[in-house]
Amino acid sequence: MAEAAPLIATPAAPIPPGGGAEWVKAADGARLRVALFAPSGEARGTVVLSGGRTEPIEKYFEVIDELLGRGFAVLAHDWRGQGLSDRFLPDRLKGHAASYQTFLDDYAAMLDAFEARAPKPWIALGHSMGGCLALMALAAGQAPRFAAAVLSAPMLGLRTPLGKHLAGALARLFRQIGRGDGYMLRYGGKPFDAAFAGNPLTHDEARFARHRAQIDACPDLALGGVTWGWLAFAFIAMGWLERSANLAGVAIPVVIVQAQEDSIVDPASQRAAVSNLPKGRLVVAPRSRHEILMETDDRRAAFWTAFDEVASAVA
Repeated sequence: MAEAAPLIATPAAPIPPGGGAEWVKAADGARLRVALFAPSGEARGTVVLSGGRTEPIEKYFEVIDELLGRGFAVLAHDWRGQGLSDRFLPDRLKGHAASYQTFLDDYAAMLDAFEARAPKPWIALGHSMGGCLALMALAAGQAPRFAAAVLSAPMLGLRTPLGKHLAGALARLFRQIGRGDGYMLRYGGKPFDAAFAGNPLTHDEARFARHRAQIDACPDLALGGVTWGWLAFAFIAMGWLERSANLAGVAIPVVIVQAQEDSIVDPASQRAAVSNLPKGRLVVAPRSRHEILMETDDRRAAFWTAFDEVASAVA
């Protein structure tokens, strides 16, 4: 029997009904937190929900409720290195990574653990880093298990103050000389994006504050800035997805929802991926910053319209 894992409730974000979290053991023994929620009636299928960098399951409670209301079961998880899953380094605030293969193996372990309990068809839903890794998993062999994917502002290219080539070269250098676990430049050991004023993620102050309250309720959910090792992983993963041959075998519909005012990821990389996917489609969320699903309702609408169209076609 699976061991139960905690979920953190706050007054503004209660735990969704119909399920709970448990620990899943990765191939190397690491402990991963995964939650499965079932709708009140017969499920139309399952949405496999993968948050972005820094984002724990709790941040998506509202989205989980919305998916349950649409009749879907929801399988949500904390990537290794964040949330309550095992971290890569003793310093929990360091946003670190070593290899994209670790994430792909963890994703496969999660799917295997819930194969019999998560009703088909499956739809992959990933945001930012989660969108990048979900798309990699599909392209690396998981696509036949899914009916479709809807990706919110996927991290297929990064905007960095150093520029793509210099940032990538420095990340590789620092990793090679054994300093990959050090913070990248100005980012330090404090929770990421703690202030609403001037934030690049959302126009919605209430949703922003709601997640800050979750961090305050459980500081172990917090994650700080990225290490050079994380940056090296990101550029390697994004480079893998740039190669058209790696996406050619993803035969399922994949919708990329692009944030019109995104200052975190590069929209050109998303357009390129859509052109390389056999059934790729691009949708723009007008006036949205990076975190489309944490935006104001009018800005979120483009995502939900796209999702509902996909869901109607496959579920």
